[in-house]
Formats: sequence, C-alpha cells, structure tokens
Amino acid sequence: MQVPPNCDLTLGIVCVDKSVPGLTTWAMVADERFANPAGIIQGGFLAAFADSAMGASAVTFAAAESRGRVSCANVEMKTSFVKPVAAGTALTCVARVLSGGGRVVFCEAQITDGDERLVGTASSTYLIDARAC
Repeated sequence: MQVPPNCDLTLGIVCVDKSVPGLTTWAMVADERFANPAGIIQGGFLAAFADSAMGASAVTFAAAESRGRVSCANVEMKTSFVKPVAAGTALTCVARVLSGGGRVVFCEAQITDGDERLVGTASSTYLIDARAC
C-alpha cells in the first residue's frame, strides 16, 4: 500500500496533524489545474480533499479502538460548498469522527481558507475492515 496515495500527491494535500485518534488536520493550496474557466476550484476537488481527511480520521479512530491495522471505504458522502475558492488559495481541512463502532464510522469535515473563513463542509460514512499485515 502506497502512503501517501497518488490521489493525495496529485491534489498536493498534506497531513498537518493526526496526533489525536479520530481527528486530523490537512493543508492544500488550491492548484489552478483544478479551476474552472472562471478561476474557481471545481467542487469535486474540494470533495476529494474532505474525503481524504475524513478517511484518515476514520482510520486513526478505528485503529485506536481495535488496536490493530484497519482500512476504510467511503460508502456515502455529502458535500456543501459555502463560498467559492479561487485558484492559489491556501486551504485547511479539519476532519473528525462524530461516532463510530467496530464496522461503521461517521465523520464530518470543515474546509477553511487562509483567513479561516468556511468554504465547504462534508459528512461521510465509512465502512471499517481489519487488515492483515
């Protein structure tokens, strides 16, 4: 398994903090390659940013609960775009586990710009699976 995965490398997202199980903070600069003709970042790239952050939060939570290695799969996700994001904007995503058990974890994420203004939110459900390593 490649860590970080190619999707994170393509987006340029970096984990800033994962010291607390179930809570992660990520950073990204909104690359102009992901902008529409008006210079605004397309929503799918913000959704991918939130998905990576929430997935990491789900894994850190589940691994701490089970004391083992786990993987997760996103089974549903809702994303809301609050403000447009211009190319070149520095973004932060904070993702946290709201609730979780042995097989299912519920997460939320908030994406803010460099001025700490909310630009997007997301929520998701992840299915947890133990990994043999």
